[in-house]
Amino acid sequence: MKKKRCVYSSLIFLGSLAGAASAFCLSTAVHAGELKGYVMQVQLTPAACALDSSRTRQRKCLEGYSLTITGLLPETSENDCRTNSSAMLSPLQAKVVARVMPDENARIQLWRSVGSCVPMNASQYFRTIINLADRLKVPAELSSAETHASQMLRLKQQFLRLNPGLPTDAIRFDCESNGSNPVLTSIQVCYKANGQYKQCSSQVVSSCPGSFLIKGTY
Repeated sequence: MKKKRCVYSSLIFLGSLAGAASAFCLSTAVHAGELKGYVMQVQLTPAACALDSSRTRQRKCLEGYSLTITGLLPETSENDCRTNSSAMLSPLQAKVVARVMPDENARIQLWRSVGSCVPMNASQYFRTIINLADRLKVPAELSSAETHASQMLRLKQQFLRLNPGLPTDAIRFDCESNGSNPVLTSIQVCYKANGQYKQCSSQVVSSCPGSFLIKGTY
């Protein structure tokens, strides 16, 4: 028997993207405890597009998104989470999901890589992503028009102040080098299986030094 816990999310902003109030459910009793939680990956899109020329034709780069979601990855003992089940969303849901995941092919590939390890179908999975993204409040400097230097400790403190209940160790920062300058490319946020924040496991690590650049929007 799978028990469900429903959470109500209010009107919150993910960078420059506004989320609408909605309800969602997460299963908390899945596969005898194999599912330990989730890691949501928030991409700083201007940096990702600038550092990887293969992405330049993707919708998120062409339309100037500041922040996008690249995945909600299950933490599980399973080695293979691939699925052949449908990733089809209704036109209305696809439009909503596109606010934070604009590229349809990327959404399909994500679902096919994780679908067998989550207690949801594709529609429920992407609804969960939307609600977690809506609940997460993001510092304004991540969607600034100007490229600027930032410090990891200060940025983490901003996240903690904006998101009550977010543990100190529930967030990780990833960087890539642009010449000699590290650039922040993504942020990882860790969740329990019921959608509440949790401390990240030792497998989720930061790759950023103490200071780095945040690429401005365009």
